[in-house]
Amino acid sequence: MTDALRCSAVTRYVVLLRGINVGRAKRVGMASLRQLLTARGYDGVRTHLQSGNVLLDTDRGAAELTADVEAALRGEFGFDVAVVVRTASELAAVLAADPLAGTWTDPARHLVTFLTAEPGPGLVAALPEPGPGDGNYRLLGRELYLWLPDGVLATPVGLWRWDRLLGVSGTARNWNTVSALVERAAG
Repeated sequence: MTDALRCSAVTRYVVLLRGINVGRAKRVGMASLRQLLTARGYDGVRTHLQSGNVLLDTDRGAAELTADVEAALRGEFGFDVAVVVRTASELAAVLAADPLAGTWTDPARHLVTFLTAEPGPGLVAALPEPGPGDGNYRLLGRELYLWLPDGVLATPVGLWRWDRLLGVSGTARNWNTVSALVERAAG
């Protein structure tokens, strides 16, 4: 798409990379990531933590941004990385809309899974009710809010099963990270 055809409005996005820098697989240095995205024409590129949280400004739409970042990562690092994007205002709305507010006590165990698309109503209706030890969850649009009091690894419905249950992929961040990203995106 040429610059003349793009919308001239610049939007701040939060780009979430799935499954990088977990163990020894899919290693991506944050300095290299910032350099790669800056070279592709994105402005104000900043990262938060080592888990693939990027803030950037662009006049591209979300779908184009997602496809471009996925292609850039594949080309530069040689492996596929799923990318989920939200505008800064969408991310702030996620924080404000927390349907589990008042039920969780540890922000490190309160997670939001950012989904690539809204799950179909049939899949949502078929979700199991939380059982003992599952904590609690609520789905709002493209976000799955999770309260996992015993931690991710001790939860019978692990993060890896939500993709199959909902029929869409996503990437999770804890409440501390979501809060920090909202704060950084506003600044």
